[in-house]
Amino acid sequence: MAWGVLPRPPSSRVQALYELCRRTFPSPAPSAAGASPSPPPAEAIRSISSLMDTITPVDVGLRDDNLENDRGHGFFESNFLKGSARVARWAQPITYLHIYECDAFSIGIFCLPTSAVIPLHDHPGMTVLSKILYGSMHVKSYDWIEPTVLASSQPARLAKLHMDDVWTAPCPTSVLYPQSGGNLHCFTSVSSCAVLDVLAPPYSEDVGRICTYFHDYPFSSLSAAGHTKVAGNPDNYAWLEAITTPVSIYMRSGMYTGTSDIRILQDEPGQQGSAWDPGCLFADSIALM
Repeated sequence: MAWGVLPRPPSSRVQALYELCRRTFPSPAPSAAGASPSPPPAEAIRSISSLMDTITPVDVGLRDDNLENDRGHGFFESNFLKGSARVARWAQPITYLHIYECDAFSIGIFCLPTSAVIPLHDHPGMTVLSKILYGSMHVKSYDWIEPTVLASSQPARLAKLHMDDVWTAPCPTSVLYPQSGGNLHCFTSVSSCAVLDVLAPPYSEDVGRICTYFHDYPFSSLSAAGHTKVAGNPDNYAWLEAITTPVSIYMRSGMYTGTSDIRILQDEPGQQGSAWDPGCLFADSIALM
């Protein structure tokens, strides 16, 4: 099942989400520019998760429809896959619906057609809450092993598998943290699906908080620089190597048609409640429609 656009949703849950995020994620002080804030208390994150659990496609202006008729013609460059340069295909683009962004947090929705892929990437110093609104998505995620363990033969770092599973709506909101919860993840849509995301703080090139893509190698394929033993099943570990060449994702920005305007609270610096360029999220890594 796919979802289209509903002109006017009847709910203000998105406004409530904005207000709760504003209370939970304070704007960084000028003296702290570029520093990664500590995650909020667990109860504050639970409050946001509980609210996101109640948000439905209708609340954000999405309704049952057939987007598959709107065929896009493009490609996913799969140079993040071993031994693959590019896979040409007829496909719809991933669509990003911008709701709100400020220095402290952003709110938006990724709409993925069937079989779309967002490659393995990180969230440096960020807390991210994700709620699948409809459809199914395969999620594979990792966390870095601390202290750092490097491979002996190439610039790869050891990580532990956090999740390798399928999310199907309705399901609880997922949370990742700077050093836990699957901070590095990749998405593959099993069916047409949409994910509501809160990023705190959002990506920002200006302060060095950029998105890095990775290729994952089986633990058995490389050896560690030194004597390293892993606890439990070696299949739960992988070597992650940063991708230095641009990764192209067929993506476009769409028109958010939910709550017409977030009512911005007073005295809020650095807010951006209007147009947004998805290239800001995956800087130098996107093939925009």
